[in-house]
Amino acid sequence: MIFVPRALGNHTLNREDLEKDKKKCLKVGPCGLGKKAMYLNSFYIDRQYYIPYVDVQRCFKRVAMSKGGYTGKGVFSTIPYLVVQYNNGQEKQCNFKYEEEVDTFLQRLHMIQPRIRLHSAEAEEKIRIEERKEQAKYISHLSPKAKESIKRLDEAKKLLEGNIALSYRLASSAKHKRAVDYANPSYKIVAILILIAGLGMAIYGIASLMQGGDFALYFLLFGMAFTLLVMASRVLPTGRNNKRYVQEQWDDSVKQLEKYIERDDDFPLPAHYAHPVTLTRMIRAIKMGRAESVEDALEVVKEDLKALNSEVEVSQREYDEVVEIKPIFLLCNYQ
Repeated sequence: MIFVPRALGNHTLNREDLEKDKKKCLKVGPCGLGKKAMYLNSFYIDRQYYIPYVDVQRCFKRVAMSKGGYTGKGVFSTIPYLVVQYNNGQEKQCNFKYEEEVDTFLQRLHMIQPRIRLHSAEAEEKIRIEERKEQAKYISHLSPKAKESIKRLDEAKKLLEGNIALSYRLASSAKHKRAVDYANPSYKIVAILILIAGLGMAIYGIASLMQGGDFALYFLLFGMAFTLLVMASRVLPTGRNNKRYVQEQWDDSVKQLEKYIERDDDFPLPAHYAHPVTLTRMIRAIKMGRAESVEDALEVVKEDLKALNSEVEVSQREYDEVVEIKPIFLLCNYQ
């Protein structure tokens, strides 16, 4: 290992264990998850630091808005961060390009280290307040049919949580497929033109540099910059960014879930909706008295998701749930 990650926590790994753990770690964006530690980036270098899991207290997402979002000028965008708080009270904030990569990191972290909290202390307090408000909406006396429906949904949820990676993959493939299917074709054309221009500038810069041209280095640097920018934009069709690939990934994720839920002869959902968040919202609908049967609860969830759009203000928990499963329902046209 040429570059040895620097430890941030109170504990360290010996050189041999560190090398093996980092080599086999799951890479998510600029960070990584090993068996013994998580690997974090600096502003320029991926996985430059590591923190053994024993030192990690909290790990959560923080989203900031770019300057243009506040001033009304320039580019409006959000800036996602992964925040890691470790036991000695310190905090490490890691910048990501894509918010979905932070979500994937947290999902995978929860699978391998469920004890680590995935919300800030402030967010946890807000969640507790939201839960109390929600429980106040529950009806005091449920019918036998409603109780039986909740029991059935709870059992199905436990089954899915036994292999949560399948549901996470379902949601991820739905998001990816929708992003590719509904991408504006003009963006691809512009990206291709910029790529051609960038490659042309780089080639001209190399040729001019060999001949001692005055501005050769500038052409080379700008050409490489344009080329790398377009390649990182995820706009150009690639082996993993085309309609055929995303359709195959979606079909395979549904097929894997169909095979898995066969363990429950009375599973209450079709495989393409088999996600713990869907079941959680169905249970909530029954407890609020909005439905009694499983079928009615699913219809309530569909109607709620249809009603939610960018103009509706929701709590953070509601936002996280909707972002996770609404692409699935949209992709399936709520069928």
